[in-house]
Amino acid sequence: MSASLSYPVSASKSIAKSRAQILILEPDLAVLDYLRSTLGGKYALNLFSEEQTLLDRLDQHDDPDLLLLALHSNRDPIPLLTQVRCTKPHLPVIVLSGSSELRDIETVIRLGVRAIVMKPFVGCDVEATIEEHLASADKKTSADTPREIPLNETHSFVRSSKRMRDLESQAALVARADIPLLILGESGTGKEILALYTHMMSARSQHIFLKVNCAAVPAELLESELFGYEQGAFTGAIKTKPGKFEVCTGGTIFLDEIGEMPAILQAKLLQVLQDGTFSRLGSRAPMKVDVRVIAATNINMKEAMAQKTFREDLYYRLNGFTLNIPPLRERREEIPVLAEYFMRKGAKRYGRDELSFSPKLMNALTEHVWPGNLRELENVVNRYLVLGDERAILEELSPSNGTQSTSSPVAETPGSAGLKALVRGLKGDAEATAIARVLEGTGWNRKAAASDLQISYKALLYKIKQYDLSPRSQA
Repeated sequence: MSASLSYPVSASKSIAKSRAQILILEPDLAVLDYLRSTLGGKYALNLFSEEQTLLDRLDQHDDPDLLLLALHSNRDPIPLLTQVRCTKPHLPVIVLSGSSELRDIETVIRLGVRAIVMKPFVGCDVEATIEEHLASADKKTSADTPREIPLNETHSFVRSSKRMRDLESQAALVARADIPLLILGESGTGKEILALYTHMMSARSQHIFLKVNCAAVPAELLESELFGYEQGAFTGAIKTKPGKFEVCTGGTIFLDEIGEMPAILQAKLLQVLQDGTFSRLGSRAPMKVDVRVIAATNINMKEAMAQKTFREDLYYRLNGFTLNIPPLRERREEIPVLAEYFMRKGAKRYGRDELSFSPKLMNALTEHVWPGNLRELENVVNRYLVLGDERAILEELSPSNGTQSTSSPVAETPGSAGLKALVRGLKGDAEATAIARVLEGTGWNRKAAASDLQISYKALLYKIKQYDLSPRSQA
């Protein structure tokens, strides 16, 4: 190919009007020629092998439909992407990347790139990505349009806010990069749903998605659960058993509550992430698996690393990309949509007719703090569905039934006790109410509640006994 491809090469104007106009920057002339021969029959192409020539073209008034941008590991992508964004802020960009550097992928995603196609690729990979994004541009779906994406028979990804729409786009994009993913967020925010959505959007979607809750499995059993064991490896190992990583090969394993994983297993997991190998308990023979790892936690990872309870090298290996799910209180506009979804889901599950939400009840749902996030909201909607008593739900959600109620005894007992005793009583009431709310929000999952409250599991059990707390009756 001649060096003249440093300048745009396009189809005639009459043809260009009827076909999508795509700009391609690729310094490798052989790859550029391949893209021209593969895509030139369907799209109006402008080909560039030099950055400045591309930038000069972007300064023109007309707007192309798409930009294919090849990134190479020896060049910093930030200056070029920044210039493209400044010149054409709404131009969709698809990156062609052969870099295994995870930092490159994270950088371009943060700069608003629509998709990444990893090299080596075949023509259909690029064309399928182009078609998908041209189709989505035609639809011009509003960012806050409610959307419900079925994931399996019992779960859907539901969102209606711009913040969650951006999270959806990032998850879909990083799904194709097939890198480790870390999902952060409070308990009950939907980390498992986002992990499942990422799996369904990936090339592994036809294979298994397997969840392991690291906090729910006793530490002494977690290693055999994840990596399996040989016959006779320990007392009771009467036959060989494959672990979750073996079962999940080709698919995605979701390690929930990764912050609770014992240190000895963190080292073994690090090895799996580095080279895909591990050994069953009782075996010295290494096994190799092809598994994508998505991890999630609600703990402060930087604090855990500072306290040496979580390995720093494992954190950076897991953190190929991080998705942060905001708590429900920071996206209250989604509460009506989510409440309706949980009502439909609950009615199907319990074989009941759906109940409507009065303006008063919906306002109470919207104004509630939701310390247990989506899990708590679903529990409240299910109680409403089963009990059919709106008044009981309104009373449950009333601020006077929470920590604000602790202000009333002050007026009722002036001088009836010493100030210190009075304050101690108020603190106890407030603490009991706060703990009860978190427990209800986690469905009385004590380990999850202890993590949310940032106290030890034993301390939580003591508090439950101290305040005589018990699950709210649903009869």
